[in-house]
Amino acid sequence: MNDSTGAPGAAPMVRTNGDKSSKRVLASVVDLLCQFDSPSLVQSCEEDGCEPLPRREEVVELVRLLRSVLFPGYFGLVDVTPENVRFHVGAVLDKAILILREQVRRGLCFGCPRKGPGCRLDCEVSSLEVVSAFVNRLPAVKKLLETDVRAAYEGDPAATSPEETVFCYPGIRALISHRIAHELLLLGVPLLPRMISEFSHSRTGIDIHPGARIGESCFIDHGTGIVVGETCRIGKRVRIYQGVTLGAKSFPLDKIGNPIKGIDRHPIVEDDVIIYSGATILGRVTIGSGAVIGGNVWLTHSVPPGSRITQRQASQESFNGGAGI
Repeated sequence: MNDSTGAPGAAPMVRTNGDKSSKRVLASVVDLLCQFDSPSLVQSCEEDGCEPLPRREEVVELVRLLRSVLFPGYFGLVDVTPENVRFHVGAVLDKAILILREQVRRGLCFGCPRKGPGCRLDCEVSSLEVVSAFVNRLPAVKKLLETDVRAAYEGDPAATSPEETVFCYPGIRALISHRIAHELLLLGVPLLPRMISEFSHSRTGIDIHPGARIGESCFIDHGTGIVVGETCRIGKRVRIYQGVTLGAKSFPLDKIGNPIKGIDRHPIVEDDVIIYSGATILGRVTIGSGAVIGGNVWLTHSVPPGSRITQRQASQESFNGGAGI
């Protein structure tokens, strides 16, 4: 029986009989797994002053707590009443702040150009400033989300109340996570925004990059399979249905063949646009105000305000005895 995995540099299969030979093989496997020439090393700086990366479980808990702060009574395990709402919001926000400070500090240390003992102190101070600014933005985030809830209720005849959209609609959950992640991105926090967006993606099927700018009263209906790229700009009162892609047409490369970072490459969607299911819009194109993009349309060019873009009408033909096939 062949004990080798066949992979380059692979160690022989580890047997479990506890003899010295097995222990040596186990040690060699551990050494290979702990090589420091890959991103698998879970720390953010070298030698002295090493800091661990943000913890995924803590970031997920942070989003859960912030949802309960933004919509008290809709999320979490506590029954919220008018009498206890202030206590509930204050207590939950206090817990969220403690988690946020630690995870923001870890994220800042990850992105800190100064590696060493001075990094931790600088990032500690910066994390306090970032968290303070973020908390001060929460009322504005809540107001934006309230417009999204209203848009979902008014835009979906199946919705029986605004409360139902908060409890049940994946589009609202995705927008809650996105608006949290976007604020952290604007404040210069590394890693955390993308961690939040990808967790939301895994739960809702809606993939919104935290860099995308989304105006008020956004309605994401059904939602599954929606992709919104990093440099998208979405205006007010936009309605997006399942399976829509707002993506990049191409990726310009630098002199050594790597994608150029930070350039505008995703669509601009102006106010009052409706994009129906399955539509794909690619590149830095502009969809003018009030335009309607039909289902399964493929667009790589701008369209003026008020446009109605649809597929060609399907034709019906008859085939006798297989003729024409």
